[in-house]
Amino acid sequence: MTEVWFYHLEKQPLDHVLPRIVSKAIERGLPLVIETTSQEQVTKISDMLWAAEDVAFLPHAFEGDGQGELQPVWLTTSADNPNESKMRIYTHGAIPVDISTLSRAMLMFDGNDPQALDAARAEWKRHKTDGHQVSYWRQDESGKWQNQAK
Repeated sequence: MTEVWFYHLEKQPLDHVLPRIVSKAIERGLPLVIETTSQEQVTKISDMLWAAEDVAFLPHAFEGDGQGELQPVWLTTSADNPNESKMRIYTHGAIPVDISTLSRAMLMFDGNDPQALDAARAEWKRHKTDGHQVSYWRQDESGKWQNQAK
């Protein structure tokens, strides 16, 4: 079964958290897909990754850039997976459709948005019922991510 990690963003915004996670995947040589809900968000995430100053160079691409199979990080609004990633991050309310081929799915949600919280709770329930290994990650006072529930 797939590990499904829920990241409750409340102390730091996505533009601070996402580049660090992407950097760790790249360092480990793990291809990654980031799925979001609109082409506008794809562009914003791409800009965010190019501008990340506190982490190493974060190479990535999206549809139209070509050679998706060679990209360490692929940005998308669909279920495509040209780099055959086993890890996928869902942002801005993107909902996982089929995670059966993944080792880990990561759902990042804005903890200050009641609708995002409700959607995350529904996804938690669905994935737990489906038998996936779910965990809930929240930052402590020092900013370190802690697994709060399984």
